[in-house]
Amino acid sequence: MSKIRFVGLDVHADTIAVGVAEPNGEVRSLGIIPNRLETIRKLMAKLGPATDLKVCYEAGPTGYVLYWQLTALGIACQVIAPTLVPVKAGDRVKTDRRDAVKLARSYRAGDLTAVWVPDADHEALRDLVRAREDARQDQHRARHRLSKFLLRHGRRPPEGVKKSWTLKHLTWIKEQVHFEQPALEFTLLDYVHEVDHMAERIQRLEKAITEAIQKAPPAMRAVVEALQALRGVALITAVTVVAELGSLSRFPSPRQLMGYSGLVSSEFSSGGRIQRGGITKTGNAHLRRVIVESAWAYQYRPWVGGFLLKRQQGLDQQVKDIAWKAQWRLHTRYKKLLAAGKKKPQIVTAVGRELLGFIWAIAVRTEAQFHTERKAA
Repeated sequence: MSKIRFVGLDVHADTIAVGVAEPNGEVRSLGIIPNRLETIRKLMAKLGPATDLKVCYEAGPTGYVLYWQLTALGIACQVIAPTLVPVKAGDRVKTDRRDAVKLARSYRAGDLTAVWVPDADHEALRDLVRAREDARQDQHRARHRLSKFLLRHGRRPPEGVKKSWTLKHLTWIKEQVHFEQPALEFTLLDYVHEVDHMAERIQRLEKAITEAIQKAPPAMRAVVEALQALRGVALITAVTVVAELGSLSRFPSPRQLMGYSGLVSSEFSSGGRIQRGGITKTGNAHLRRVIVESAWAYQYRPWVGGFLLKRQQGLDQQVKDIAWKAQWRLHTRYKKLLAAGKKKPQIVTAVGRELLGFIWAIAVRTEAQFHTERKAA
């Protein structure tokens, strides 16, 4: 008879509700404990040897600290995707204790889906990349506030200033836009200062990302460099892909990677009726955003030059061949969908979905080649 105890934890910032599925079939609540390492260690020691325990909890704002604590104790732990936890249609009562018991029961039944847990290097890099993304969003808000402030007061750029937020545009705002009222002048200076501050913040974070990649593990650095062979995939995009996905070899096929990104079509089919809708938008939203941004580059004819040529220098020839094949296929795909009357956002989404296949091919090849060379050395 199996001696494995399945433990479900409903984790919050200060407390953890504990449920356990016993080997004899009983499922019960063990109450609520403080979310502190020493308390968790004492509880696990009471439940039995580490080899006889399997623990799970839902992914959430508390991150992976508990996972790292439990694995350091030698206890098998999995972090569960919250949206894939089975829910009974008629269940209208939700408490922390019930959630912990439900997790333990479902974990024993094999009904839960675990998420990928990054190691310390990936987690650090991912936080840095997301900090830059937050800064970009803050910059967009700051620019929006300034532009609407100027619009409200009838300040429009002169004829020679055609594009917003260029050096010429910012120089016009700082040198030629003034107000008689001190309150408006102070408001303008504050908005301009915030725009400049956001630009400086992004530069600092991008410099930090460049330095972090130079100090990253060799396997991670090799994949980042190889992905930049693709058109539309520069350093920040490549780092974002690696930080969000980790090792792409964990996906057995590019189709699974596409599904993980949420760029595949939803489907509502039953009987003889087949109905497909918009993309699912499940999975990793950060990955989906950078992939769609990169896909816009494939509206232009295939070409290698400028920054792309510099990024490809020193890379494996087969990686460059995959990148060239991606240019032809994705550009052809873009033109065909455009000729069929599809809207550009739909076209770019479809192109981005296929771009993930080429990203998978390059990353898996690079990872395999790196491990082969390491064994040979």
